Amino acid sequence: MQTKLPIRKIIHVDMDAFYASVEQMDNLELKGKAIAVGGGEKRGVVSAASYEARKFGVRSAMSGYQAKRNCPHLIFVPPRFDRYREISQQTRKIFFDYTDLVEPLSLDEAYLDVTENKKGNPSATMIAQEIRNRIFDEVGLTASAGISINKFIAKVASDYNKPNGQKTVEPDEVFEFLEQLEIRKFYGVGKVTTQKMYQLGIFTGKDLKGKSKEYLTAHFGKSGAFYYNVVRGIHLSPVKPNRIPKSVGAERTFNENLSSEVFMLERLKNIAEELERRLKKNKIAGKTITLKIKYSDFKLQTRSKTLDYFIADKNLILETAKALLYQEGLNDSVRLLGISLANLNTEKAKKKEEVQKTVSVQLKFEF
Repeated sequence: MQTKLPIRKIIHVDMDAFYASVEQMDNLELKGKAIAVGGGEKRGVVSAASYEARKFGVRSAMSGYQAKRNCPHLIFVPPRFDRYREISQQTRKIFFDYTDLVEPLSLDEAYLDVTENKKGNPSATMIAQEIRNRIFDEVGLTASAGISINKFIAKVASDYNKPNGQKTVEPDEVFEFLEQLEIRKFYGVGKVTTQKMYQLGIFTGKDLKGKSKEYLTAHFGKSGAFYYNVVRGIHLSPVKPNRIPKSVGAERTFNENLSSEVFMLERLKNIAEELERRLKKNKIAGKTITLKIKYSDFKLQTRSKTLDYFIADKNLILETAKALLYQEGLNDSVRLLGISLANLNTEKAKKKEEVQKTVSVQLKFEF
């Protein structure tokens, strides 16, 4: 007997190849061409790729060198984050016409809870279609959407008919949808976990559902309980309209590897200045400083220190970061440095957030 699930009407809106699509919209000469945002430098990394580039295997986080090898006619475009933020604000303005329960995940995607909405429209499917139409008409870009009873399924569904499409997983379709879903398409299951699941004979949601919570916890730790629940359609996390950041950071990748701490100090100063700007913009401070070091072989190391007081000043940030840098010797030459601040003074604000109640209704209702 299947478990009766708590139902909400959740939409996940995901802009299609957002950064690249903005560049193609603003520069008609790039329309229909294989482009990559970022990555053009010798040591650059691709931030986003157009669908024309993706056909050649160009993906975000890929090195510019590899991207060019995959697609020799690839056009690199420098990122314009101020422009992307501007467009993002336009799309969010549309979202708020329908509900105040909007949870942005990044500039190009967000969750919307339309269980009760400003339009009085009982159909989340129709609302998603209307939002996508408005984004195209008013902004000039396409978006995809997933619609279902919780955030997890909506997120998975939004990727189903990309680009410029949407998929609704009705309440009475949830169990079948999840059982038939390939395990690599489960949100939160990355490449490494996918391979581990394959080794355990888990290829689909049905395979995953056949494993006990104890079995999954033994093999995947705390994530095991998450996998156990979501494959049964259980994901109670509400849409949080005021997501409180857990950390704020800034980092830089260098054109040439740095082999001495002395050469890194000026870079750390610039990073601390950028971090201060972000902290002041958001009017927050933190106690825990983490120095991120990525070596030439791409191995990552972090060093942290927690202070007794909140800081947001670039000089105090730099002073602590320098101490962390000199804390121990470097393992190799360095290609990237970053500083982040956690244990923020927004933690107290979390306690003031209202807990959104789950709306439980009958499985059969207009979706």
